[in-house]
Amino acid sequence: MRVAEYVRFDAVGLAELVAAGEVAPAELEAAARDAARTVDPRINAIVETWPTDEEPHAGSGPLAGVPFLIKDIGVTAAGRRTELGSRLAAGNVAAADSSLMRRFRRAGLVTFGRTATPELAYSITTEPALYGATRNPWDPERSAGGSSGGAAAAVAAGVVPIAHATDAAGSLRIPAAYNGLFGLKPTRGRVSMGPDADEVFSGLAVHGSVSRTVRDSAALLDRIRGPEPGDPYVAPEPYRPYAEEVTRPPGALRIGVLAQAWGGRRTTPPVADALARTVRLLASLGHRVTEAEVRLGVGWEEFVLANARLMAVNLTALTDELAAASGRPVDASTLEPVTLAGYAYGQRVSGAQFVAALAVRNRVARSLARYFDAYDVLLTPTLPELPMLLGAYGEGAETLDGLGWIARLNDRSPFTMAFNVAGIPAMSVPVTADAGTGLPVGMQFAAGHGHEGRLFRLAGQLEQACPWSGRTPAVWAGDRPSR
Repeated sequence: MRVAEYVRFDAVGLAELVAAGEVAPAELEAAARDAARTVDPRINAIVETWPTDEEPHAGSGPLAGVPFLIKDIGVTAAGRRTELGSRLAAGNVAAADSSLMRRFRRAGLVTFGRTATPELAYSITTEPALYGATRNPWDPERSAGGSSGGAAAAVAAGVVPIAHATDAAGSLRIPAAYNGLFGLKPTRGRVSMGPDADEVFSGLAVHGSVSRTVRDSAALLDRIRGPEPGDPYVAPEPYRPYAEEVTRPPGALRIGVLAQAWGGRRTTPPVADALARTVRLLASLGHRVTEAEVRLGVGWEEFVLANARLMAVNLTALTDELAAASGRPVDASTLEPVTLAGYAYGQRVSGAQFVAALAVRNRVARSLARYFDAYDVLLTPTLPELPMLLGAYGEGAETLDGLGWIARLNDRSPFTMAFNVAGIPAMSVPVTADAGTGLPVGMQFAAGHGHEGRLFRLAGQLEQACPWSGRTPAVWAGDRPSR
């Protein structure tokens, strides 16, 4: 199969070709590798690919035979390197498959490499010292987002139709928005973190994916959802497979709109215009869309402080674990300045302060949950501005302490983290693009605990109303890139 033909299909479409005997998994993998060789030198999204004869083409289901990439953090494959985007973990080889990797294999996905992440996933742009910056396929001078920036750039450029991603503060939705992709952050406990962790970042982090079509994300979540023995959280079972939800009408939803974020950063005119167009589209589809006033249940500074404490303490524990395993020192030779600052900050957080931060997490979850009595879905921009230029996010970072870095994260991405704290599902949908630059603009929709099905129904409707998978970026593996 030629790359030009390969990129015309989504993951479900490719699997259907395999099931019909029209193409072999090895042919799809060869096309994906060709696509990677064509585009990755321009975007730097993939940190390693693996030899063909070492990856089994086993498994079954609606994604069997589809080329796939895993993020360089959060999932381990036996005998493969997992370096977490950090010099501290460089060369680290996993001893065993994680629970999620086993599910990827059972789904029949052909995993042939790993994608870039910022160091220890501790940023919303993917510009690590270990492997260098990942570039946005729509404009290579701009960030691909983070921390799943490598995954999103690879999918957007046509290397694979879907890739593994994680999200602890927007790390899946931010790169989805930057790269014109669909990305859904599941409910806390929907996908197991086992067996080596019960939760990550104190329950803020979840596994998911970024994809060019809604049905691909739904099909994958169907294959990887569900608890493992010992998991601390168990999300309620869905009413039906998510793949079926995508084609079901969502009904007339009550949608509350939050145009301006918590914390004071103003939504820029291009994004405000995109939000207004999205509101008009939703109204034309029969939804009841009204302005909403949504409170976090705590003040913004208290919210940021609690997140800094939760994230920094977890970062410190992970850093110590990696240092012990590698025998390397925790200093400027192994960690970037902002990671070192977070490590030092985490060491200073007391046990009582950590417990108080967990109490803030609970208050935010209780406060946001009440809004889903009045609304079926909440709508915000995924981000208040267009994709940042490379280097912009890190300007002056060497002067920040651990709290200052997390404050910057929340300031530049003020809409996303609340839904991680609350543990509820949220998705970024590439409903529209900026008229001036052609850059994609993501819209975020959140639903109540366990209601991914509602989001998939809405996303399927939006995809039918304004299809986006035909939009291709400047760096594209196909023959004729277009805006």
